[in-house]
Formats: sequence, structure tokens, C-alpha cells
Amino acid sequence: MHNDDLQGWSVDGPLEHILVSEADLRARVAEMGAAITAHYGERRPVLVGVLTGAYVFMADLARAMQVPLEIEFMAISSYGTATATSGVVQIRKDMDVPIEGRDILIVEDIIDSGLTLRYLRDLLQRRNPSDIRIAALLRKDRPGASDIPVDWLGFDIPDEFVVGYGLDAGRKYRHLPFIATLNPERHDFD
Repeated sequence: MHNDDLQGWSVDGPLEHILVSEADLRARVAEMGAAITAHYGERRPVLVGVLTGAYVFMADLARAMQVPLEIEFMAISSYGTATATSGVVQIRKDMDVPIEGRDILIVEDIIDSGLTLRYLRDLLQRRNPSDIRIAALLRKDRPGASDIPVDWLGFDIPDEFVVGYGLDAGRKYRHLPFIATLNPERHDFD
């Protein structure tokens, strides 16, 4: 898509182009929801959303799933307000319920370095769930990202900084209904 596709949105110069359209997101999330429904059947998974980036994807995915489910959130960060991982994972909010013996579906917005998701999966595994699966909207084409086993994946994308559909840059752009690339050199993080 071209920059012209960004017209009509209250966006500024740092956005370069639409990488995944609103229609493609809707279609792929519906497909993922159907596949996850087939996997779980009547079991009641606990969806664990990684805040804040996964909230839009998780809401749409939960509505696309035709299974009984519960929703929990964790806030885990390795970015802060930067565009590159700091290499240090921090838990900012933990879940409110025990998960021992439960089916867990981690819902992640983007697999970048794989650091955050690897840390979260290992942390939850120590809490003795019966099963842990992963649904990720995006996976970047970069070292480490493909090492994480993902059960349901939305899109493989180039190693570019992206925003929209819940993903942000300095707390901006989460509201966009598409995934767009952003030029971090032209973005003001204040």
C-alpha cells in the first residue's frame, strides 16, 4: 500500500505505509479464532493477554473464538518507550487468578526479539498449567523471533517498526485499525 492510504487518518510524518490492512486483520483473526475453537472444543482456556499492545487483538480474537473462556492480563515490558528492546524484562502487572491445571493461551501482539514471550512462557510454565499455547498476531523476520514455538500466527512481517491495532510508539497510534510501518527517526517520543 502507499502513503495515500494513510490519508483521512489523524497521523503525521513518521508513518510510512500500511503493512497489514484492516480487512486482512479481520480475516486472519477470524481464521485464527476458528482454528483455536477447533483445538479447545469445550475446554475453557484462560487467555492471557500481554498489555498493552495485545488488547485490540485479544478482544477481536476472543470474540472470534466459539469456546467458553476466561480473560486475564499481564503487563510485561522489555521496551519502555523506546523502539528497541532494552534486554531486561519487567513484570508490571501479574494475573489475578491461579493457573495450576488450566489450559493457557498466551495472546501476544508481536514477537520481536522473542525475549518477552520466552520469559512469559517460562514464568507461566512454573505455575503448573496443564497446557500452554501461544497465539501471536505478528512475528518479525529477525534472529530469535522464529525460535519461539507459536501455535497460531497472524502474519510474518519484515523487521520494521510497526504501529496500529494496539501497537504503539510513545503511546501513540494504538487506535489505528491497520498495521503501519513507522520511521523511528522521524517520530517524537516525548
